[in-house]
Amino acid sequence: MFPAVGDEGGAARWTVEIIEWLPHDPEAFTQGLEVAGGTMYESTGLWGQSSLRAVSTATGEVVTQVDLAGDLFGEGLTVIGDEVVQLTWRSGTALVYDRSTLELTGEHTYQGEGWGLCLSGDVLIMSDGSSRLARRDPQNFELLGTVTVTAPGYGGRLDYLNELECVEGLVIANVWQTDGLLVIDPESGRLVAAIDAGPLVGDASRNSPHDIDVLNGVAFDPDTATLWMTGKLWPRLYRVRIVEVP
Repeated sequence: MFPAVGDEGGAARWTVEIIEWLPHDPEAFTQGLEVAGGTMYESTGLWGQSSLRAVSTATGEVVTQVDLAGDLFGEGLTVIGDEVVQLTWRSGTALVYDRSTLELTGEHTYQGEGWGLCLSGDVLIMSDGSSRLARRDPQNFELLGTVTVTAPGYGGRLDYLNELECVEGLVIANVWQTDGLLVIDPESGRLVAAIDAGPLVGDASRNSPHDIDVLNGVAFDPDTATLWMTGKLWPRLYRVRIVEVP
């Protein structure tokens, strides 16, 4: 999946190579993205417009959609077995859905803001917009600990960690209001690589009928060992491979 990661002397520098793109709802304020069992699950935000969607990875079409209550702002999500868990921004509530029907089946509570979420082995990794990643129990959402991201010699920002994807024991984190993503060792918090997704931002801008918002949304596709990426109000979903910066 990845080129060689950096060591304690510095983070590797990677970029993205577009393999293909699919249409994406340009009104979707994407907050979370996940692929499981050949289906893409997408969380969208904004007050009164938040939703959870099942999306076809063949066409980009929204197959099923459920809307959140008007007082909930959708954020990151992840798949845990037969369930989808979706964070909300400031409500302290994680919504639990049946994965096959998207029927709401329960909820968890937590302190602070919810931004990104992914499952790493048997532990959830969660972001809250800071430079910290929290570990949580996937069964009851109990907080198990936190780690702060560190990167000696790296000049980019390490906070505003947003949408997350857990891949091969590492965490990929969108950094809000930037064109980049960080690849983090969740055990130590050490930055092992930085991904420049500027090529996607440029392509989405050129092909959008309106102003796009920030890059957000990253999902590992296990069938192809590639990543899907998009952004808030973007007209396209991109399947990409990660390559070293030339």
